Amino acid sequence: MKKNINKKLQILLLLPLIAVQIKCGSSKTTASVSGKAEAWVTTTDESSKLQKQTDLVFNADPNSNQTIEVNPSQKFQTIEGFGFSLTGGSAQAILKLEKSKREALLQELFSRKENAIGLSYLRISIGASDLNEKVFSYDDMPEGQTDLKLEHFNLGPDLNDVIPVLKEILAINPNIKIMGSPWSPPVWMKDNGSSKGGSLQPKYHQVYAEYFVKYIQAMKSHGITIDAITPQNEPLHPGNNPSLLMLAEQQAEFIKINLGPAFAKANIKTKIIVYDHNCNKPEYPLTILNDPKALPFVAGSAFHLYEGDISALSKVHDAYPNKDLYFTEQYTGSGSSFESDLKWSVKNVVIGSMRNWSKNALSWGLANDEFYKPFTPGGCSTCKGALMIDQNQNIKREVGYYIIGHASKFVPEGSVRIGSNISGNLYNVAFKTPKGKIVLIVENDGNATETFNIKYNQKQVLTSLNAGSVATYVW
Repeated sequence: MKKNINKKLQILLLLPLIAVQIKCGSSKTTASVSGKAEAWVTTTDESSKLQKQTDLVFNADPNSNQTIEVNPSQKFQTIEGFGFSLTGGSAQAILKLEKSKREALLQELFSRKENAIGLSYLRISIGASDLNEKVFSYDDMPEGQTDLKLEHFNLGPDLNDVIPVLKEILAINPNIKIMGSPWSPPVWMKDNGSSKGGSLQPKYHQVYAEYFVKYIQAMKSHGITIDAITPQNEPLHPGNNPSLLMLAEQQAEFIKINLGPAFAKANIKTKIIVYDHNCNKPEYPLTILNDPKALPFVAGSAFHLYEGDISALSKVHDAYPNKDLYFTEQYTGSGSSFESDLKWSVKNVVIGSMRNWSKNALSWGLANDEFYKPFTPGGCSTCKGALMIDQNQNIKREVGYYIIGHASKFVPEGSVRIGSNISGNLYNVAFKTPKGKIVLIVENDGNATETFNIKYNQKQVLTSLNAGSVATYVW
C-alpha cells in the first residue's frame, strides 16, 4: 500500500516537468507535422523512369509561383484500380519466361512490395480478342450447326494461357478486379456467319445471355471471380477481327430482356457495364440508362479514347451520378514516341479519366513479343504492350508500364479522389489512400520547365518539373 502511495506521489511531482518538456518541444512537433513528400519522376528523354528523387520538405516560404492546392475535404469517387488487359497474347508472352523470371515479373507487376507497381485491375477478353494468335469463341460449331443448349461450351485456348497466368496473379493479389469483354459471340449466333462484323441475331439473345452465365461460372470453377462484364467491346467498330456491331438500342434490349434477368436467375453478382467504346458517343450509354427497364441491371458505363474528349464521362455522370464510370482501354502504338505517349496518356487516360469520375484506368495489352505479336489476321499489328518480351526472354518495359505505374504503385484500391486545382500547364489529380497517405500525380503539359508549389493543410513545398515530365508526390 505504501509503495503505491509513493508511486502516485512520484507521478504527481513529475507532471509539471513533463508539461514543461512538452511545451519546450512544441516547435519541434510543429516542424515534424510539416513533413516530407516523396517524389517519383519519369522524364520524356527517359533519363528517369518512375525514379525516386530526393524527398521534398513542406517548409517553403510564401512566393509568387503557381500553386496546386490539394483539398482533402473535397471527396469524389472511390478507386477500384489501375492496370491493363491480359490478352491471350500477353499471357503467352509471359508464359514463355522461365519460372523464376516469370515469378519475379509477376511480383513486380502485381504485388505491393517496394520495387513493384501494384497493378490492381485487369481486363480480359471473353473468347478471343484481336491480340490472340487466332479467333475463337467458347462454343465454336461446324458451319451450319448451332448449339442452343451450349452443350459444347468450353474455355478453349484460355485454359492454356490466360487462366494459368491469372491463377499466378491471384496468388499474389487475391483481390485484383477482373473485367471480361467479348469481341464477338460464336459466329453461329451472328447474321453474317463471320467472326468479323455482323450483328447478334435476336433469336439468339437468350442463349447468348446464358453464354455469359456459363462463362462466369466456368471461371469461378477455376477460382477466378469476374467482377464486371461489358456486353461488347467497341460495339460501333465492326471492322476488327473479331468484332460485332451492337447498336445502343440493341444492347438495351439484350440487357433488359435477357442478360439482366439471366444474371438474376443464376444469382450472378457480376456487374453489367455498358458501351465500352469511344468518348465521342456518350449518347450510347445514355440511351441504355434512359431505358427504365434496362437501368436497374446496369452498374455503369465504360469508355475508350480513340475518338472524342474525356469529359464525355462527366456528361454521363451528371445525368446518372449513382452509376459508375470506367476507363477500359487505350493503346500505345509502335509508331509513336515515348515522349508523346507519356504526355498524352497520363494527361488523358490517368488524370483525365480520374477527374471525370472513372473508378479505374486501364491501358491496352500487358505484353507482346518483339514483333508486336501475336494478333489475329486483321487484328492490331501496331499495339505495343507495357512489356516487350523477346525470344531470348529479355523484358523491356515500354511507355505503358510507366503511364499506369505512376498511379498503380501509389493509389491502391479503396483510395478516394480528393480535390486539387489545375494550374496552367500542370495537369494533376489527387487521392487519399486507405492508409491516409496523400498522392498527387502531375503532368507538365507545357514546353518548358515549370516551378510550382504544392500546398496542403496551409503548408507548401516548392518544386519543379521538366516539360512533358510526370511526377507522383506522396506524403
